[in-house]
Amino acid sequence: MPLDNTNFPLVWMSYDEAPDHDHDEDFDVLEESFKHGAPFVILTDNAPSEEHEHSQEEKKRTALWMKKHKAELRTLVLAMIVIEPNAAKRMAFKTFGVAFAKFWGYPLRLATTREEAMEIAGKLLPEYAGSATAWPNDAR
Repeated sequence: MPLDNTNFPLVWMSYDEAPDHDHDEDFDVLEESFKHGAPFVILTDNAPSEEHEHSQEEKKRTALWMKKHKAELRTLVLAMIVIEPNAAKRMAFKTFGVAFAKFWGYPLRLATTREEAMEIAGKLLPEYAGSATAWPNDAR
């Protein structure tokens, strides 16, 4: 799940990863984002499919990392915004959202378009509320 925080407070996540992808790099990007000391949102426009599975080792490493960073996750990550145009897939994410929020400590929000995702982010991030022109260049 490669992460890109070059447009902080918009942190983009991708589920397109190489087989040898180093998940420690993803955790490093999140930790770097925490160091800003300011709230941010995580966005993705290619959410995982049902086949997306993690090994036991990855699950354990993630759980340990989350335990260590529980406070930052709950206070600095305002939401994960999933951009999903397919209505059926959005419904599946809606049901998944409750478990997601309990596990990660922040809510899952759904958007049908990139523009809608930016509107949601603008409402969550007070410094950008009501100002579409104030957004950093979020082109990836």
